[in-house]
Order: sequence, then C-alpha cells, then structure tokens
Amino acid sequence: MILYEYPFNERIRTYLRLEHLFGRLGQLLPREAALDHHFALVTLFEIMDVTSRADLKSDVLKDLEKQKTQMAAYRGNPAISEVSLNAILARLDDAFSQLNQQLGKPGHELTDNDWLMGIRSRAAIPGGTCGFDLPAYHAWQHGQAASRRADLQRWVASLGPMAQAIALLLQILRDTGKPRMLTATAGQYQMGLPQGRTVQLLRLRLDESLGLVPEISGNRLAVSVRLMRLQPDGKLQSERIDAPFELALCA
Repeated sequence: MILYEYPFNERIRTYLRLEHLFGRLGQLLPREAALDHHFALVTLFEIMDVTSRADLKSDVLKDLEKQKTQMAAYRGNPAISEVSLNAILARLDDAFSQLNQQLGKPGHELTDNDWLMGIRSRAAIPGGTCGFDLPAYHAWQHGQAASRRADLQRWVASLGPMAQAIALLLQILRDTGKPRMLTATAGQYQMGLPQGRTVQLLRLRLDESLGLVPEISGNRLAVSVRLMRLQPDGKLQSERIDAPFELALCA
C-alpha cells in the first residue's frame, strides 16, 4: 500500500515539508560518501529556508500548548490509560520547553558561519559548488567521513527541537484519523466533510499493484479523489475503474 497525504492548510503543509526534509537528512547523515554529505548539507539549507518564516516557531509552540490543554482534559477518563496520557504529556512538555528555550529562529546561529553561508549561496547556482569555485569545501569533502559527519551533526543540532516538535505534532494529528475502506466508482469518489470538525489532514492508502495515482482536492466542506494512471509520456490520465482505497480524516 502506498500512503498519500493531503494537507488542508498551509501550516500542516509546512509541517509535512519539514518532516520530509528532516527524514531525508536522517537518511543521509549516517552515510560515508562525500556526495551524500553534500546533499545532507543542501537539505540543511532547505530546512533553514523553511524555518526562517517569522511565525513558524510561534505556531509550533501554540500547537504544542493546545495539545497539552486538550490532552490534560482526558485525565480521569476511564477509557484513557493514565500511563499513556502521562507519557504523551511529558513529551509535549519536553518539546515545548526545548523549543521555547531556543533564542531566535531555529538554526539562526548558522547564518553567522561565513563558510556555510558561502556554500549556501553557491549551492543555489547550477554547478556552483565545483572545486574551483569553493576550494575549501572541496577539501572538506575529501576529508574523513567521520569528521564530515561530526560537523554536520553539530550544525544540525540547533534544529533538533523543531524536528522533535514537528514529529510529535504530526504523530498526534495522524492518530486522530480512523481509517476506513471505500471504493472509487468509475475512478472517482466525493464526500462532504463532517460539520463541527476541522479536518487538517487526509491520509489515503492505495494498493500499489493497481498502478494508480490519486489526484486529491478538497476544502473545509468537501473532498474529491480522482484515480489516474501514469502514461509512458509522463502524463496522468483518468482511469474509469472501480477501485478500493483506505481513507482517514485527521482533525
């Protein structure tokens, strides 16, 4: 099954983009090759671009505080495990505390590193990080893998609290979705969204053996799914078949 996610607002879009970038960084860092570490550095710059948004940190802190309030309201509910509830509240407290203690935007201190910022400006140019453009970076890439990794981990450390907070918020959001099996009739499915419940994320799983790609669109009132098939020329074409899929709405 292939999982597709559709965010309903810009805040969740930003969280998903950051999760994607942090996930990529986590795969590249442990590797040995200089090329992998180059792309880890490029990914770090992409994360810095996203986290430079002025209101991102305050949005994340507000969401963490909101989740703490909502979770605390479940205390004393016999249907809720107190152990599990205390564990998630502790994680929320820790994520809030670590992010709140950071001064300025996540990763802002990296902008004081002239060497890094020189690479960042050249990385935006096609082929701009060639050895003749950045000889010091060229030498760094030819150093020991362990040394490069230590540098990368030191630079990435300042982004850890944001990564932790985003991962926790998305986990809690995803856990609110109750998956159910549906069928797209003649390749299409439409449904109205529940009133009084603000859906923030749609999660759709589709059997990869079907060879189909879902085209998802939606707003606060309704959502539409159209099943497409990838053609040899790279274009998507509507597929008019009945096909099952799993859908979860997360609020």
